[in-house]
Amino acid sequence: MIILPAIDLKDGQCVRLFKGDFNTVHQVSEDPLATAQAFFEAGAEMIHMVDLDGALNGVRKNSFIVRQIADQSGLKIELGGGIRSMEDLAAADTMGVYRMVIGSMAVESPPFVKQAVAKYGERIAVSIDAKDGFVKTSGWTKCSRLNYLDFAKAMEKLGVQTIIFTDIDTDGTLCGPAMDKLLVLKHETNCFIIASGGISDIEDIKKLKAANLDGAIIGKAYYAGTIDLKEAIKEAKT
Repeated sequence: MIILPAIDLKDGQCVRLFKGDFNTVHQVSEDPLATAQAFFEAGAEMIHMVDLDGALNGVRKNSFIVRQIADQSGLKIELGGGIRSMEDLAAADTMGVYRMVIGSMAVESPPFVKQAVAKYGERIAVSIDAKDGFVKTSGWTKCSRLNYLDFAKAMEKLGVQTIIFTDIDTDGTLCGPAMDKLLVLKHETNCFIIASGGISDIEDIKKLKAANLDGAIIGKAYYAGTIDLKEAIKEAKT
């Protein structure tokens, strides 16, 4: 299992949200690059980054930081937030991003996902952000009324190999991941499943690993100091 420490960017700052609510945004680090370098020193190989400005309104204010981290941190970057066109994918590729994450547009335009997979293959992931089992879009502000599992299966049929699942009710809460939904995704699809939301401590990492999940994104737990990143990475690899 791979551990992906997270950096969420808004207005050039490294921030966190509570349950995806933009009214709860708060800065958690002074320097995104220094944070990424600390992740690398702890043993991380890939970082999960979200451009919150892009996710909310398509405005890209953080491209310089993404490129800087790609060039200087030693980490592969998985980037989501506002990727809505082949041009956006090409721009991310030019920035040095390894894996591009499609969120809202996967709901709005499945043909775009198919086209993206045809060009970039396994470098394309789809983010499924769900509340009460239904997929939400546009920075978690709109509900699609699509069931998360049905949507995952539809993405798999389009050739998507990696699903990042976030249960919005657990995101930023440190109350543990949504194991029930994650297990369903793991058992009902053949996709690489990455867990996001609610992970609080090393015991959560052990549970995810025991359930044969493929990856885990660590955000608030790192910034709140409830998990040792180096220990988590070691646990995930053994």
